[in-house]
Amino acid sequence: QVQLAESGGDLVQAGGSLRLSCAASGMIFRVNTMGWYRQALGKQRELVADITSGGSRNYADSAKGRFTISRDSAKNEVYLQMNSLQPEDTAVYYCNADVTTYFSRSTQYWGQGTQVTVSS
Repeated sequence: QVQLAESGGDLVQAGGSLRLSCAASGMIFRVNTMGWYRQALGKQRELVADITSGGSRNYADSAKGRFTISRDSAKNEVYLQMNSLQPEDTAVYYCNADVTTYFSRSTQYWGQGTQVTVSS
């Protein structure tokens, strides 16, 4: 019904930057909140940032001042600009979207994840 495709993960040195992208596709009527989560090895998945359809942003404390979330609602895409990356940012980053389709109510969808590795 709905697919989320992430891109942009890579290996980067500490202090570097990356931009993650996620595109939602399928039988979409409306994309509501979109966000990025991450899961480091041996840890639980955690919210990094999310953005509502109205543009309100929410950041984890670890992301404030370094990461910026944005979206292009016309394209059903969400982005995460990550600056000043540190080794503790190493994780698999997952795109998440709350989507209303033509056949179902608001439902959470997840992407497959993209690996971000920050070397010291």
